[in-house]
Amino acid sequence: MSLPDFSIEQAWLEKGASVLVGVDEVGRGPWAGPVVAAAVCLNPADLPVGATDSKKLSAKKRLLLCEEIKQKAQWCIAEASVEEIDKLNIREATLLAMTRAVEGLNLQVNHTFVDGNALPSALPSVTAECVIKGDSKVLSIACASIIAKVYRDNLMASLAADYPHFAWEKNAGYGTKAHQQGLSEFGVTPHHRKSFKPIRALLGQA
Repeated sequence: MSLPDFSIEQAWLEKGASVLVGVDEVGRGPWAGPVVAAAVCLNPADLPVGATDSKKLSAKKRLLLCEEIKQKAQWCIAEASVEEIDKLNIREATLLAMTRAVEGLNLQVNHTFVDGNALPSALPSVTAECVIKGDSKVLSIACASIIAKVYRDNLMASLAADYPHFAWEKNAGYGTKAHQQGLSEFGVTPHHRKSFKPIRALLGQA
């Protein structure tokens, strides 16, 4: 498995940029829970080793890397709520969470690398660029994907303690068979995204 490295960030440093940030999101597809974004500014002199797209890592490896990243980098995690997702749509809510994550760093950001193909319009950064599959190419984005996923997985597991019928601790809110079974038996919770088609259909039937 080839890992993202620091070469893209290094090229910007050599052009005179000093504060570079990678941003990624987790949770666009689930039927429940917030969408989460993380922003990471790495220290070129003390880089985490082994980071890549969080989905390619085991839960144990993600957790170890998450702790290493938090110790070595500046970082911020932000959310857009279920209510914001339903009001804005998932795309705009994701961009909002990304903006909040970069703002939360409280840094004078020179350049931001954003995973995906959509750039937040209000990003507090002098310049920014989208990087398709950035969590497999840009180290700071990979690090952001890891801490965002660990945070969101833990959040959904904690919500599962109050709503045990949907297996959120295993599916993180995605529409798995267990989640669908829970919905058919117990209905929609305040944490479900009511603008998403499967949930909207259930509410229509009710």
